[in-house]
Amino acid sequence: MPDQDPVSAFRALKGQRKIVCLTAYTAPMAAALDPHCDLMLVGDSLAMVVYGMDNTRDIDLDTMIRHGKAVMRQREKALVVIDLPAGSYEDSPQQALASARRVIDQTGAHGVKLEGGVAMQAHVQAICSSGIPVMGHIGLLPQHAASVKKFRITGKTDEEASQLMRDCEALAEAGVFSIVMEGMIEPVASAVAAACPVPSIGIGASPNCDGQILVTEDMLGMFHAYIPKFVRKFATLQPDITAAAIAYQQAVISGDFPEADHLYYLEDEKKT
Repeated sequence: MPDQDPVSAFRALKGQRKIVCLTAYTAPMAAALDPHCDLMLVGDSLAMVVYGMDNTRDIDLDTMIRHGKAVMRQREKALVVIDLPAGSYEDSPQQALASARRVIDQTGAHGVKLEGGVAMQAHVQAICSSGIPVMGHIGLLPQHAASVKKFRITGKTDEEASQLMRDCEALAEAGVFSIVMEGMIEPVASAVAAACPVPSIGIGASPNCDGQILVTEDMLGMFHAYIPKFVRKFATLQPDITAAAIAYQQAVISGDFPEADHLYYLEDEKKT
């Protein structure tokens, strides 16, 4: 059965229950997450998680589209949103719309996400007016930082708190269906979430947001590197991966793998 307006269904979750969101960059991960998520984000964080870059700014639109296609091939239930990467939307509303159209046309995803509040209001409005759903992103803006060491929590001053509220209002007026709130001080984050007319999705923000999102690989404990304070590891897979690699190494070197059961024989072929 075709989708029954998945964006509207997502918005309808506000006030009903907490909304579950995770990142997905590959088909196998999407298949594992899809039954359990309301939204899968093909985030530009893949620049760091998959490609080992120092920041999210050097990933390009073509790469985002390729990963978006991979996720959509396994998507059955969850809403899929794809980040517009740095450099693909900031110059003008026209550039933002052109990039958004490419993403949606080439992937079949349900919407796009971009960073920025008041400064991006016209850009968001141009995309929304064309019929493409947009997810906003305010607070800590990773695309503005050269590395994780430059990530800066916001909302610490009255001026920053007021700006966050203005950013939220501007995006809502422009037509976003949801807003990611990242790296925001309490109780400012709680106040912005309470005032947000669309689903607010926290990452390093308030538990009072309508939902939460994490980078899946962080949540799974797949890295030994810097992990943000807001991450809870729901698993610790890195030691398991390392242990499996060591066991494989030892089996190959010792000649214990492959065994007879792993080989093909003519009599096997005759049975098929």
